Amino acid sequence: MADKGMFGGMGNLGNIMKQAQAMQERLAKVQAEVATKTVQASSGGGMVSVVANGGLEIVSVTIDPEVVKSNDAEMLQDLVVAATNEALRKAREMVAEEMKGVTGGLQIPGLF
Repeated sequence: MADKGMFGGMGNLGNIMKQAQAMQERLAKVQAEVATKTVQASSGGGMVSVVANGGLEIVSVTIDPEVVKSNDAEMLQDLVVAATNEALRKAREMVAEEMKGVTGGLQIPGLF
């Protein structure tokens, strides 16, 4: 068996680096695509509706005028918070599902 010397295994390292770079490029592409997708959540039986995107940003908030007329600010605030938290949960779930295709289900820190 020939001695490969100190740098004989560097070809494998090069392949690993190429694979890592390709995965990074696929992850960036998926992140860009997912940022354009939206999810919707509501609270209070639809009185408040929140839309979030895959970039974990709130895109819109819709409030039924009847809730505003009730002059119950505390209830309205609670409904907005509940709908927003649910929309963000759904957005994180959507992003995680999309990322599974690239990472093979491997949890990578810093990826949503």
